[in-house]
Amino acid sequence: MATASATGVTGSVQPKTVMITGASSGIGRACALRMDRAGWKVFATVRNEADALRLQSDASPRLQTILLDVTDPDQIAVAARTVGELVGGNGLHGLVNNAGIAVGGLVEYLDPAELRRVLETNTIAPLSVTKPLIPLLRRARGRIVMISSIAGFSSTPLLSPYSASKFALEALTDGLRLELNPWGIEVVSVQPGAIKTEIWQKARSYVEGELRKYPPEAFEQYGPLLERISDSLDKPRGVDADEVARTVDMILTVSRPKARYLVGRDAVIRNLIERLPTSLRDRVILSRMPEYGTDAELPPNELREAGHEDLSQ
Repeated sequence: MATASATGVTGSVQPKTVMITGASSGIGRACALRMDRAGWKVFATVRNEADALRLQSDASPRLQTILLDVTDPDQIAVAARTVGELVGGNGLHGLVNNAGIAVGGLVEYLDPAELRRVLETNTIAPLSVTKPLIPLLRRARGRIVMISSIAGFSSTPLLSPYSASKFALEALTDGLRLELNPWGIEVVSVQPGAIKTEIWQKARSYVEGELRKYPPEAFEQYGPLLERISDSLDKPRGVDADEVARTVDMILTVSRPKARYLVGRDAVIRNLIERLPTSLRDRVILSRMPEYGTDAELPPNELREAGHEDLSQ
């Protein structure tokens, strides 16, 4: 872990600065604590005071929390102004766009409002947070890190809404990297595989809620597939968030970071699968899925019943 300092406008040595969104838990929290331990001045955004207190209790006095809902333009403006006042003429050395949500479901039964919601949080919000901070990043020739996902280059059954948001984020990241190149601002995408974070615990609750909205025919058509995804969310998965934080630390400190980084063995494997011809790639992915369709065995009664269960229960 590299320590960080920069010479201020008055000639004094000051810690480098980084803003990290979604630092309440998971990857964001791991990044905030790691960069704090490395001597950086961390501006960590959280959703509420309770999350702020929990994070501050594990960090040094340098770390500063900022209350921010990344989908709220007014809060973004306040956060950007606050950071600008604190960094002054030294500028901002790093921005880590991490805040996000997991939304899944069958495309045939997808509520467009849910697609808008995940795009708003995972795609539009990182852009909205980044834009007012670019002048600060120019001053310091800083770096922007987008926490994307393997879902940003590989879409699979039941994760299409999440993948759509990450594919779009990858496109914005590529464009921004090229546009900011003349100022020496590096823009890097981090593409983790499965990570042991609370986002998947939240995804479990989300999936259960979505299942209750599906009509009975959805379970007749896709039952085994829905059962598989429901079961998979019950199992521990992925590498620790610290693995992603270690990668972010490297991106912020190496002399020439790459444009994108894979994190996790499954990310490397998925990347190789995506290099196959599309027909072969599809066969590989479908071979790992249960059989479903008109001739597939119906799912257990309790799963079908979830499709028309009273939401108030």
